[in-house]
Amino acid sequence: MSAARVDYIAPWWVVWLHSVPHFNLHLQPVDSTFSPRDKSYQESLLLLGLLAAVCLGLNLAFLATYLVCVCCCRRDHAVQTKQHSTCCITWTAATAGLVCCAAVGVGFYGNSETNDGVYQLVYSLDDANHTFSGVDELVSENTQRMTVDLEQHVARLSEIFAARGDYIQVLKFVQQMAGNVVVQLSRLPAWREVTMQLTELSDQTTSVEYYRWLSYLLCFILDLVICLVTCLALAKRSKCLLASMLCCGLITLLLSWASLAVDTTAAVGTSDFCMAPDIFILNNTQGQISTEVTRYYLYCGQSVSSPFQQVLTVFQRLMTSMQIQVTGLLQVAVPLFPSAEKDLLEIQFLLNSSETSLHQLTAMLDCRGLHDYLDALTGICYDGIEGLLFLGLFSLLAALAFSTLICAGPRAWKHFTARDRDYDDIDDDDPFNPQARRIATHNPPRGQLHSFCSYSSGLGSQSSLQPPTQTISNAPVSEYMNQAVLFGGNPRYENVPLIGRGSPPPTYSPSMRATYMSVADEHLRHYSGEFPA
Repeated sequence: MSAARVDYIAPWWVVWLHSVPHFNLHLQPVDSTFSPRDKSYQESLLLLGLLAAVCLGLNLAFLATYLVCVCCCRRDHAVQTKQHSTCCITWTAATAGLVCCAAVGVGFYGNSETNDGVYQLVYSLDDANHTFSGVDELVSENTQRMTVDLEQHVARLSEIFAARGDYIQVLKFVQQMAGNVVVQLSRLPAWREVTMQLTELSDQTTSVEYYRWLSYLLCFILDLVICLVTCLALAKRSKCLLASMLCCGLITLLLSWASLAVDTTAAVGTSDFCMAPDIFILNNTQGQISTEVTRYYLYCGQSVSSPFQQVLTVFQRLMTSMQIQVTGLLQVAVPLFPSAEKDLLEIQFLLNSSETSLHQLTAMLDCRGLHDYLDALTGICYDGIEGLLFLGLFSLLAALAFSTLICAGPRAWKHFTARDRDYDDIDDDDPFNPQARRIATHNPPRGQLHSFCSYSSGLGSQSSLQPPTQTISNAPVSEYMNQAVLFGGNPRYENVPLIGRGSPPPTYSPSMRATYMSVADEHLRHYSGEFPA
């Protein structure tokens, strides 16, 4: 556990990831201390990415073996297993879709957590950069006041007080103390190089994070679209759409394993840093900032003394002495030399401004007011690494979902092919085939009055309902035509039950009932006269 700050404790996932064995490309153990410039350490992180590539190879080998077995096997029990195969494909696609949706949900959470952690780090870097830039600006302003502005007023006062040697001695004393202030300010660390590095690091981190976040967002959308379109292709039985989506699924499978490799490498490397961030910072700030100053900000606490305390104390005493001398000249010299009042008041204003800057410097240089280090550690080591772990879980779930879809693809393809072949075999006898119905209509069999009989007999639910045997009548042709006109004007529908025509029953009304009853009575009298008892 790092002792960087009293309030910082490395989370358990950092400890777990830091304990992952590190090996170089020659499989030799490597120290897990974070050292990104060390070649062996770089190889250890690269090896973790190569492990994901090995898993990708095993996944592709399994898929290839499975596809070869499915494509080469013969279905000897096609009729018995047709319903079972359809159900299996349906449930497989549904399960893969649910896993893909769960993966995208986990990925969204992980992407958001990682983005929050990185932007908290960037905010801390920008805030620290702003603080250190403010310190440099205050030092520069006070140096200019003591060397340029004050010198101009002292030069004019020396001309005014040329006849009074004691006043000249006071001005020289003020000038000497101003020089001591400049010397004390020069002892403060210059943060110019640090701010330049922080600005560059912040800009690079912001740019990389933006493209990383956007890439994962597009990957989530791509996964959902491919999964949903694949399920739609299975539902619509579209071979072309299914083949296209399976190819896209294979590409997404490669992207999933690649993202897993990147997430694993980033998570382990960041965890190595989060275990001992103070050591890495101390080793990389030597030569730019003194070790005492770095330790003051890293191990900030009540027992840690500020390395700027002596400089700020001397600065305060010098400013107080200069204020006393200038105030004395205002009280004693102005009545004798009224023209000196303006320059003395200007000097007093400069000293007041410098004293205000002193208080601002004290607040900016205090480690307790600079919480950026702790905030940066919290963002990158808690939210950032946690988000990377969820993104790794997303990659695994996405690889599982698309592997399942790819496995279901060949079986669905064979099922589509078998179904099309079965339809081709029954096209001639299929009553629902439009071409067969047209052929049966235009070429009715001999001895058959119309094609609707065969249609009615082909209905599964009406197979037991046969049309009644037609009654042989010796009635004249004119009477036969009259009956046809009464029953709809089409001879094809004579004596055919309504259930055999596939048409709804006629609309019932009292007038129609009277017509039907009169026609029935006429038929009864006709047949009774023709066939006497």
